[in-house]
Amino acid sequence: MVITPGCGPGEVGSIPTCRPFNKKMRIFCFGDSITYGKWDAKHCGWVQRLRRFLDKNWEIYGDNLVYNLGVSGDTTKNLLTRFEFEIEQRLKEEKEEVLIIFDIGINDSLFFLKENKNNVPAEEFKNNIQKLIKLAKKFSSKIIFIEQTPVDEEKTVPLLWDSNKVYKNEFIEKYNKVIKEICLQNKVYFVEVYKEFKNSNYKNLLDEDDGIHLNEKGHQKVFEIVKDFLINKLHVFG
Repeated sequence: MVITPGCGPGEVGSIPTCRPFNKKMRIFCFGDSITYGKWDAKHCGWVQRLRRFLDKNWEIYGDNLVYNLGVSGDTTKNLLTRFEFEIEQRLKEEKEEVLIIFDIGINDSLFFLKENKNNVPAEEFKNNIQKLIKLAKKFSSKIIFIEQTPVDEEKTVPLLWDSNKVYKNEFIEKYNKVIKEICLQNKVYFVEVYKEFKNSNYKNLLDEDDGIHLNEKGHQKVFEIVKDFLINKLHVFG
């Protein structure tokens, strides 16, 4: 399911058969190691799949540029420190079309057992999401948040390599709920992925060693969800 506040089927137009070649959209994908595509050595993650798909079909969707700005370990707190700089270094003209995709939050939800707290407390996380949206709106009205995916708790409670750290679906669901609420309040797009994974024998979509990152099948599933949303729901290339 995709939450698209303020946008109805009759308001977004239809899918074009051909996009003018002189138009170019810069697509910025911000996030962490999952966004980066870690452990998907063959295809390099869902963002790279999106880039290859658009490159291959440029005659239909236009000459778009996709930037993978995922950084391993990043939280919303980390992302706030680099967000504007990353975009400004890649924009050549002020009037260029921009699409911003956020795939962030799972590292915020990380729980420390000894300290009895999340990596980024829920209230701070809420404020950070709000700040990211405010900054993103300086560059584009096309802003999307991707829901965070579940983990295999047999391998993440605690982490196999650090007994003080825990990734739990309970916390991921809590932080996803925060993202969704802030998106609705700000009329920003929110793409639901968590339930799609839960209903798809999701452990087979995760890296078999750490139970956190997506494997090749997992990245393919996220790519298909995002691609469908961009083309058939948002009609972003129209």
